[in-house]
Amino acid sequence: MSSADSDNQQLQNRFRVAGRLARTNLGEHQRYIASEKIAQKITQSSWFQRAAFVACYLSTPDEVDTWSIIERAWRMKKRVFAPVLEKNDVMQFCELTADTDILVNQYGIAEPLDGETVAPRMLDIVITPVVAYDNAGHRVGMGGGYFDRTFSFLRGRKHFFHPKLIGVAFACQEVEEITPNPWDIPLFATVNDTNHDTNQDIS
Repeated sequence: MSSADSDNQQLQNRFRVAGRLARTNLGEHQRYIASEKIAQKITQSSWFQRAAFVACYLSTPDEVDTWSIIERAWRMKKRVFAPVLEKNDVMQFCELTADTDILVNQYGIAEPLDGETVAPRMLDIVITPVVAYDNAGHRVGMGGGYFDRTFSFLRGRKHFFHPKLIGVAFACQEVEEITPNPWDIPLFATVNDTNHDTNQDIS
């Protein structure tokens, strides 16, 4: 690894620590209010309303609460899939219903215990976790690289993003600029709890 790459990794690690601390410091009530605003913006967007297959991560307590998005998707008669980490360091997506049994994996992430799976290319929208983000569609995640590996087929795309990777984050997690790694997959958009969302038009 070059010194420039090493410096960038250190910077991303600082963004990661700062982003996690910022969202934790919001407090439970503020996170709830912000999460509801984010869910409303997402589910009212044209690209969400057109989507048939929606993937959504299952949030931890200090993240944007994705269950509101999931429940609204069910009411809109969409099929919802949640990521499951595989041993080959990629993800599969299992269908999530109101009756699905949930387990917590070794990383503390909730996953469906079982369910019909779908290939990543078949998804329309993927609600993606974010620890830090900038206004150019770059994100810092938890560092495992699962989303980047799973959706590597989107690398280099300029048009026809399918699926659309939609980051969700609180405004306090935004940073000025993230220098992406060569393997990073940019987000189609990041939706936050303000009137300013990043990258693509979310209408």
